[in-house]
Amino acid sequence: MNEALLRSLTPSVLAILGRRGADFAAAEDAVQEALVEALRVWPADPPRDPKGWLVTVAWRKFLDATRSDAARRRREDLVDEEPAPGPAPAVDDTLQLYFLCAHPSLTPASAVALTLRAVGGLTTRQIAQAYLVPEATMAQRISRAKRTVSGVRFDQPGDVATVLRVLYLVFNEGYSGDIDLAAEAIRLTRQLAAAIDHPEVAGLLALMLLHHARRAARTAPDGSLVPLAEQDRTCWDTATIAEGIEILQAALARDRLGEYQAEAAIAALHADAPTAEETDWVQIVEWYDELTRLTDSPVVRLNRAVAVGEADGPRAGLAALAALDASLPRYAAVAAYLHERDGDLATAARLYAEAAQKAPNLAERDHLTRQAARLNSRRGR
Repeated sequence: MNEALLRSLTPSVLAILGRRGADFAAAEDAVQEALVEALRVWPADPPRDPKGWLVTVAWRKFLDATRSDAARRRREDLVDEEPAPGPAPAVDDTLQLYFLCAHPSLTPASAVALTLRAVGGLTTRQIAQAYLVPEATMAQRISRAKRTVSGVRFDQPGDVATVLRVLYLVFNEGYSGDIDLAAEAIRLTRQLAAAIDHPEVAGLLALMLLHHARRAARTAPDGSLVPLAEQDRTCWDTATIAEGIEILQAALARDRLGEYQAEAAIAALHADAPTAEETDWVQIVEWYDELTRLTDSPVVRLNRAVAVGEADGPRAGLAALAALDASLPRYAAVAAYLHERDGDLATAARLYAEAAQKAPNLAERDHLTRQAARLNSRRGR
């Protein structure tokens, strides 16, 4: 089969779907799925009209995805805006789908990507940003996962670790991204915690609750972001914080530390501080050291550099930052913050502007742009 033909037809098929009302991201996903189907079908049964075949299949894929998304949103509408404390109701089909998508025939990374796309409702671009990979790479990974499970019987559910990873990423996208999925992720994690006695399930639930408790203070009335140090702590949900800390303490007492418990411990130290100035940054650095040991994640090391800058001074933070790859998401924003604290306003303003150009969402971009303007104004006085 001529793969060059497929590549040459892709732009015109995308344009046709766009004229039919599909947004670009959804059209891209639908065309990608149609191309995968063409690679499977055409060698044995080549169509007379390749372009027409691709348009028809891609449009069907788009409609299927739209219906699936609408069904997911209807499920979310049944969930209260704020997750209620206490035990969860019986496990529903959504959580079961998470386990089924985490199929043993898939690698953990592919299972997570497939579940986020098929059940979580995230776009390929959002999943790629969460994994720190190019969108094209993630599209190929999802397509391979779909091919792998094509025709496989879903009677062997995947492991808890993969499902936890999916729930974690869904919550993060709902908490900081453009789609509100945080409450749904908490609901499903409550169900999982009620069904499985696992310290990392409890750790993830505690982490979600501690972050969600601060949600009302994260944005100003005009929608702009409010940094943690500037948030009105009287707006934090103290009942949810207390529940999260109680769940975390019970999990830590079992002495089976995992990454979600370590992250929750960091969130608990932030939530427990009466003021930003009273935050126990030394202990936070110690927990980041544990988290680095558990994950060796570059994002964790980036966040650790901020904590080091608070505990030991901005130059120590910059030294920790220097060991990391400057292409990391939010690297420029962290560098800007540490340079500002060190008194280098010119470098900080330049880095804030650079970070704004790379921001993953509009609210973050606007916040970083304002930071750059603020420093440039101070320098001009």
